[in-house]
Amino acid sequence: MGIGSKKAVYAALLGNLGIAITKFIAAVFSGSASMWAEAYHSASDTFNQVLLLFGMKTSTKAASYRHQFGYGRELFFWSFIVATMLFGISGILSLEQGVSSLTEGNHRIENVEISYIVLAIAFGFEGNALRIALKQFTRDIRDKGEKVTAKSMIAHFKESKDTVILTVVVEDSAALLGIAIAATGIFLSDWTGNYIYDSISSLLIGSLLMFFAFFLAKENRGLLIGESITPKEYKRIVRSIKEIAEVNKIISMRTMHMGPEDILVGVQVNLVDNLDTDKIETITDLIEQKIMKVIPYTNREHIFVEIERERKT
Repeated sequence: MGIGSKKAVYAALLGNLGIAITKFIAAVFSGSASMWAEAYHSASDTFNQVLLLFGMKTSTKAASYRHQFGYGRELFFWSFIVATMLFGISGILSLEQGVSSLTEGNHRIENVEISYIVLAIAFGFEGNALRIALKQFTRDIRDKGEKVTAKSMIAHFKESKDTVILTVVVEDSAALLGIAIAATGIFLSDWTGNYIYDSISSLLIGSLLMFFAFFLAKENRGLLIGESITPKEYKRIVRSIKEIAEVNKIISMRTMHMGPEDILVGVQVNLVDNLDTDKIETITDLIEQKIMKVIPYTNREHIFVEIERERKT
C-alpha cells in the first residue's frame, strides 16, 4: 500500500479525532439532534481510520503455509468492517437521535453560535482530509497515463481496488454533506423557532450515512469474493501475449485480486509445434514479462503460465 494512502488515512484520523471531541462538546451545550448525529458520525469515522490502519498493517504480513498467497485480502475485510461500522454506529444512532427528538416533544436548541463555530472548523478539517485523499486518487489516474477529467475519475472510482482511498474519499464526502445538512437544520430551527428542522436534519444525516455505508459494503463485497482485473487490463494482456510469434492461441486466462496491488494470474496458452525445452522456457518467461508490463504492481510469484504445444493429428 502506497505512502499516499497512509497519509490520507492519518490526515482523516487526526482530523476526525479532534472534530469528534468538539462536536460532542457542542452537542452537550446546544442540545441539537443534528449535532449529536454529527458527533456520532465523527467518532465512528475516527475508529474507522484506526481499523483501516490496522488492515493496512496486517495485509503486508509475509505469506505462511496456511495463507500461501499472503494476507493482502485482509485489507478488503477491514474495509468491509468499516462500511458496516459506518452503517451500524453512525447511521443507526443518527436516526435514533432524530426519532427521539421528534417524539419527546421537548426538543430545544441553545447556544447555536457554538454549533456554527464547531461545524465551520469541522468543515475545514474534513475538506483538507478530502483534498489529501483526492490528491492521491488523481495521482493514481496520472500514473496510468490518463488525464484527470470527470469521466476518468468516475471510471477510476469504479475500477480502483485501493479500498483505503475509496473509503476515505467516501467518508470525507459524507462528512462534508453531513455538516452542511446539520448547519441548515440548526439555522432553520433557530430562525423559525420550529425545532423539527433540526430533528429532520438528524434523520437525513443517518439516511445519508446508511446510503454511503451500503455503497462501500457493496464495493468491498466483490473484492472479498474474488474480483478479477479490469476488462481494459485483461484485453491489454491478451493483446500483448498474442504478439508473441510462437503463441498459437490463448486457451484461458483467469485473474483474481489477492490485494489492492497483488493479483493472481493463471494463463494457459497453446504454442506452435517443434519447440525445444529451452525455447518453451524462454516463451514462458516472456509471457510473464508481458503480464508484468500491464500490471507491474503485482507479485510475479503469483503468475502461473501453463504451456500446451500443438499436437499433430
